[in-house]
Order: sequence, then C-alpha cells, then structure tokens
Amino acid sequence: MGARRKGREAALQVLYAMDTSGAGAEDALRAFWAHLAPSPEAEEFARVLVRGAAEHGPRIDETIRAVSHHWRLERMTRVDRNILRLATFELLALDDVPRRVTLNEAVELAKRFGSEGSAGFVNGVLDRIAGDLGKA
Repeated sequence: MGARRKGREAALQVLYAMDTSGAGAEDALRAFWAHLAPSPEAEEFARVLVRGAAEHGPRIDETIRAVSHHWRLERMTRVDRNILRLATFELLALDDVPRRVTLNEAVELAKRFGSEGSAGFVNGVLDRIAGDLGKA
C-alpha cells in the first residue's frame, strides 16, 4: 500500500475522531500519532489532509451540501461524511492529484470503512462535486 493511501486512511480516522469527539485538528493528530506510526510520507500527507479539511471545513461542507440535495450532511454516516470531506478538500486544493485518483481512493476508503452502499453514494456525490468544480 502506498504512502498516500496510508495517509488517506489515517486522515479519515483522524477526521472521524474529530467528528465524534469535537477535538481540534492538532489535538486529534497528536492523539492518533501517539498510537500509530505509519511511514513519514504517509504521516505528512495525512497532516496536510486533516489540517486542510479542518481549515476549509465550512467551504467543504457547503460544497457537499450543494450537491447532496436529498441527504443532509448531518444525517450521513460519520464515515461517509468524512470521506466526502477528505476527498472534497483534495478536489478543491490539491491540484497535483488527478480527479480520477481522488474519486478512486475515496471509493476504496468507502468500501473498506463504510457500509454496503457507501461506495456508490460517495462516488455519486464526489462525481457531482468534481463536475461542478470543472475538474476533468
């Protein structure tokens, strides 16, 4: 498994912890790294993702809300919601990551950590977001 995939998995777990505990990004990152130590590259990528998702949280959530007409953000499962936040940050801010990679990685996270319908749901929402953002 590559460093970026490990970083995404770690970032998802940190965002999930933040969502359930209300902890800030730095506290959640510190707590996570105290127990798990992936490669330095994975850790750095996870930090970029978590800090970016936290910093741009309101914009990310509004972007998700704009395309998920029949699903309120608050009613989504925590796993799906945080996968969407993570991938939406990538689409908004990480120009070096192709759209296809972001969507594929998010779907893989949904398959691994989400429920039976998570992968399709995440893919559909992110496809609309990427389209709205003009990501080819």
